Amino acid sequence: MPRRGENIYKRRDGRWECRVLKSNGKYQYSYAKTYKEVKEKRNILQECVKSGELKVPSVSMSAVLLFESWLNNGLAERVKPSTYESYYRCLTKYVIPFFKETGNKRITEIQVVRFVKQINDNPSLSESYKRKIVSIFKTAMRDIFKGSKEYAPIIEAIRLPKVEAAAIQVFTIKEQRLIENTAINFEDSRALGILLCFYTGIRLGELCALKWGDIDFEAGTMSIKRTVSRNKNFQSNGGKTILLVGMPKSRKSIRIIPLPNFLLELSNQMKMYAENENCYVLSGSDDPLDPRTYQRLFKKILDAAGVKKRKFHAIRHTFATRALELGVDIKTLSEILGHTNVSITLNTYAHSLMEQKKKAIDKLNEMHIIQMESDSYAVTDFVVTV
Repeated sequence: MPRRGENIYKRRDGRWECRVLKSNGKYQYSYAKTYKEVKEKRNILQECVKSGELKVPSVSMSAVLLFESWLNNGLAERVKPSTYESYYRCLTKYVIPFFKETGNKRITEIQVVRFVKQINDNPSLSESYKRKIVSIFKTAMRDIFKGSKEYAPIIEAIRLPKVEAAAIQVFTIKEQRLIENTAINFEDSRALGILLCFYTGIRLGELCALKWGDIDFEAGTMSIKRTVSRNKNFQSNGGKTILLVGMPKSRKSIRIIPLPNFLLELSNQMKMYAENENCYVLSGSDDPLDPRTYQRLFKKILDAAGVKKRKFHAIRHTFATRALELGVDIKTLSEILGHTNVSITLNTYAHSLMEQKKKAIDKLNEMHIIQMESDSYAVTDFVVTV
């Protein structure tokens, strides 16, 4: 129920919400767990509106208010749901709690450096996750202080932690054959989706979002147009998480991939049970399969195949590694994988590329030996007469 004349409301999710009318006729919102806390935030917002600070954020404003406003005022509509969830988790778990502490109420260069140091010194966080937190923090800062002359030196103070590239998980050829044989003979026909990933490199979410209409049996191609993900439900109704169908990871992820003939034949056999072109391949209905459900099926197949458990994404890495081993050029592979640019492919599979370079040099070495042993290059004696 709203408090009369205060523009303070208690939401269905238990949080308190306040709103303040800005000079442009739009409302600025803020949220808190208690009525007392949200009332304090409302008073700060009202003061900012009167002073004009809400037009261009200032380093003198409350850091918590700035970050919460960034999260709650239209960001969810500008980014993908999975991206918003990452922003939300990082800010609510690390950034906002830091700036709630005494002495950290304002955003200053000193406070920014202290925050980054606190993240870097946290032994419970992996190096990659530390980089992710600091990167999101920097993104929020850039967005918050966009158009402000005061933000530049503060943003410059943020340094992303250096992270060494982790070794990618790849199935050996023997393991891949065991998994493929198990999937083909598995009692659940959905297991054939694993073969589709082994020979196209598509992501799990893209596999779950695949519809029969996306496969062109005449052209022998498959179109990747969407992805499925389970995200935190930020609405007041429903469960804690929600299954969403959205756009793939990037523009480059929207792509057309040629299919091997044996996959077209297997897919055609599965299609006989589909009701229409709009049905999802894995679920056989108008609703997509939950990626978590397919991950559980994948684990069962690994157990049945007697293969050591790995993440589902290892299939994608295996596809890329096999392609490089077979001599597929990096540009073609990058486009099949749907990477934003070739450098991502180069950096991710640097080890596999090094193996290919070694093989190339070995071939040159072999060519040299053969040529030197050839009679056509033997030196013959000759006499010059005058």
